[in-house]
Parts: sequence; structure tokens; C-alpha cells
Amino acid sequence: MHRANLLGSWGENKRWDYWAILAGDLVISTVYSNIDHFGLADVWWVDLITGETGGAAILAPSDAMELPARPGTAPLVVSHDGLDLEMLDDDEGTHLRATWTEEDGRLGLLDVVVGLPEDHESLNVVIPWSDTVFNFTSKHQARPATGRLVVGERTWTVGDPSSGDAWGVLDVGRGRWPHEITWNWGGGAGRVGEHVVGLQFGGKWTEGSGFTENGIIVDGRLSKIGRELEWSYSWERPMDPWRVVDPGGQLEIEMHPRYDKHSQADAGEFGSETHQVFGLWTGRLVTDEGLKLELRGLQGFAEEARQRW
Repeated sequence: MHRANLLGSWGENKRWDYWAILAGDLVISTVYSNIDHFGLADVWWVDLITGETGGAAILAPSDAMELPARPGTAPLVVSHDGLDLEMLDDDEGTHLRATWTEEDGRLGLLDVVVGLPEDHESLNVVIPWSDTVFNFTSKHQARPATGRLVVGERTWTVGDPSSGDAWGVLDVGRGRWPHEITWNWGGGAGRVGEHVVGLQFGGKWTEGSGFTENGIIVDGRLSKIGRELEWSYSWERPMDPWRVVDPGGQLEIEMHPRYDKHSQADAGEFGSETHQVFGLWTGRLVTDEGLKLELRGLQGFAEEARQRW
């Protein structure tokens, strides 16, 4: 699998579990991945009020990062270069635990449980780019999260009723990818009246395949959108509004970003650049059952990623 001739003819193996926690004015993300050439894991956080951000990231040999073919059937654990990270699934949900040291010497600790309510639906799709290059993704939105983030002397309580609900977002990927690819991904979660709403949509990487990763989750039930969505935003001005519209009429929303997580790396043959913005979605949606909801300040994110793997 790792020999150059196989990579050239069959694409490159990508395996990852990515979690984001949307907790009001706090965003946390963590990833455990093996992208064939190396393993990567990180914890990242940002306080959207102050703009303070931190966390830790590691690169490890690819054989140090093991992911099961069937997600959730084995713990994901790594201890490398000062980051200890564990993702563990059980009957309660998914436990995310990590410890690390910030660049300024403060100790960091993450301990969050993301619940999985009974009958809560996710969006799952295989995108077949060719007979040999494909990707399976499982996207979970609007899963309730509770726990804490500790950095030095400061503690954020995740899912505290006084600070609002918190929601977990899961992106599972297993596939054999082309060397270069660009994608959009967006989502969000929150309460709209008596309903719990989750948003899940993507773009660019699915075009021409006949499949999409677009859907609306209301009270745990998925309304799948099979059409490609229309994205409007500026790569050069990512803090301008991002607009996503379903030409079929089920979704029309706009985000006003509060923070842009801009990441860039260039290592010759390999490189990446991403604008991932966090903010609030406003707009409207319609479920398959005809339920119409108006969104006013639903927390969420949107991104464009450009990868050379």
C-alpha cells in the first residue's frame, strides 16, 4: 500500500476521525488521522470573544496511527511529542480526552463526552471518483456534548446550561484519494424553538459524481438533499458572509463569520491551505416532511480546503 508505484496508480489512502465541539463562544476540534505518508493528530481551541487560541499538533510515523476499517470499533490512542489523545466509543457516546502543553507553558486538558441519542441519524455517502479512487464519509451533526476544557488556570464548561448547549460534529473518512483536491464543508447545530437542528453540506469534491453530502437534521431525523448546493463567498475575504442555497428550495442560509482559522503548509509535493470560518447561520430550511424553520443565529462553520496529498 505504501509503495510508490501503488500510490501512483491507485491513489493515496486517507483515514481520519475529526471532531468539532460547538459550545457557544468556544470552539474545540481534534483530529486523529493517517494520510498514508504520515500520521497527524491535534487538539485546537478558540475563544470567539477574545480571539485567544491554542492547542497542540503532532506528526507521527504512519504506522503509529491505527484506525479500524469500521469506525468506532476500537479506541484511537496516540502519545507522541507531548500530546496524549484518546477517542473512545461506548454506550454513552464518544469520549474525547487529551492532555498537552501550550506554547507558553500552560497545561491543557480536554475531557468531553459527545452523546449519541437513540435513533439520531447521520449522513453517510461513498463518492466514487473512478473505479479505483473513492471516499466514504460519515457526517454527524447536532450530537449533544458535555465536559470541560482546561488551559492553565482557566476552565471552560462545555454544555453548561448557564452558557448554552454544546454540540458535537463528527467527520469520519475512509478512502483512496487523488493527489490534489479542493472541497467545501459546512455545518451547524442549535435549538430553533422546540426543535434541535443540525446542518450538513459540502461541495466541489462531489461535483460530477451524482452524489452529495448535503442534508438537514431536525430532532435527529435526516432530510437528504441530493442536489449540489450553490456556495457564494470570497476566498480572499473569508470574513465576508458565506451564503449556501439549495436550488430546489430546501435550504437558504447565510453565515456571518466571527473567526477565520486560516492554515497553510507547503512541503513541495505536499501542501494545503484552508479557510475555516466560525460564526452564526441565519436563514430558512424545509424538511422532507414539510416543516419550515427560520434560523436566527445558529452556531456553525464553513470552509474551503485546498489539498496536495
